[in-house]
Amino acid sequence: MDRLTIGMAAGGLASFALLYAPQPVLPQLAHEFQITPGHASLAIGVATGALAVAVIPLSLLSEVVGRRPVILTSVVVAALIGLSLPLVHDFRLLIVLRALQGVALAGFPAVAMTYLAEHGRPKAIGMLVAGNTFGGMIGRLLAGLFGTYRGGVGLVAIFATLATGVLIWSLPKRTEPVKRTARGLRSAVTQPLLWALYAVAFLGMGSFVAMYNAIGFRLAAPPLELSPQIASLVFLAYAIGGVNSATLGSQSNRRKVLFGMLGLTAAGVLVTIPSHVVPIAIGFVLLTAGWFAAHAAAGAWVNTASPSAGPASGLYSGAYYAGACVGGTIGTMIYAAWGWSVLVAASVSWLSVGALGVWLAFRRNTRSNAKNLSRNTGAPLTR
Repeated sequence: MDRLTIGMAAGGLASFALLYAPQPVLPQLAHEFQITPGHASLAIGVATGALAVAVIPLSLLSEVVGRRPVILTSVVVAALIGLSLPLVHDFRLLIVLRALQGVALAGFPAVAMTYLAEHGRPKAIGMLVAGNTFGGMIGRLLAGLFGTYRGGVGLVAIFATLATGVLIWSLPKRTEPVKRTARGLRSAVTQPLLWALYAVAFLGMGSFVAMYNAIGFRLAAPPLELSPQIASLVFLAYAIGGVNSATLGSQSNRRKVLFGMLGLTAAGVLVTIPSHVVPIAIGFVLLTAGWFAAHAAAGAWVNTASPSAGPASGLYSGAYYAGACVGGTIGTMIYAAWGWSVLVAASVSWLSVGALGVWLAFRRNTRSNAKNLSRNTGAPLTR
């Protein structure tokens, strides 16, 4: 693994540790601020929502000022905001700061995959997703094992600051050529296959975050009644997801990987239905491994399906984090109102719709290519 790949993995560690640090301590946050689970989940929802809104503008900005300045500014500002969060005692101010942190964090996922591809490292995208995955795991574990909102989030911010230092040291200082933004954006919004991949990002991430938002409340409630420290161990499932995404993210047949891993994600969701720690743990390992491998395959597919990867990658990232915001918040509300089984049904439905959309778009794309080939060569169409 070279210096650039290490640096980008460190950026993923910092970014995703900061983004999801409050998740394992949402029950403690709800108790401290005397709010409902749905309101507590806004600590995740507003950050991912702001990230989703900002990711496309920052992707376009990187076409003008370069990828490196956007990446570095993004992670540094987010780390500084993270260090201030434990000092906040008003929930409304906390939400404002989390929204600003989400905007700051948007620069990294908006640019990271394209940056690696432009530096001749498309196979490193799997390692990037692994870094993102381990960042989310470490952030959640550190916060959960600490057991309180303030101490946990503060500890994660210190960790992210150290990882940011590695990122700053690792990125090469040479600049990239300016891209033709208008053409790239037009291509990114006119291909049905790309829209289907954006939908997979939205629906898949919505399902994934909904499950992880709600699991803390489920594990803390009867009949399980686990402590925050024990409940946070569910995030060790991220380790499996990180290894899986690094291994499968570089596979050439992304279509087969995507469909297979979406199926594995749905299977993992279903396994969590029994109210017992063992099937819950197994289910989260499966859904985490499946979703992050599917995400790595879909993200790499987006970069190869568009003539200009920057805007398409930005739209994909925007859909991904919009799904985290919308699906995560709605999923937590579904769990609070109707319980775990209904949340499972919703999550599997979202994943199924995403897979169906890609299948239909790919089939249409294949037929269109066959017609063009027949028109140009005179060869007969085959079914």
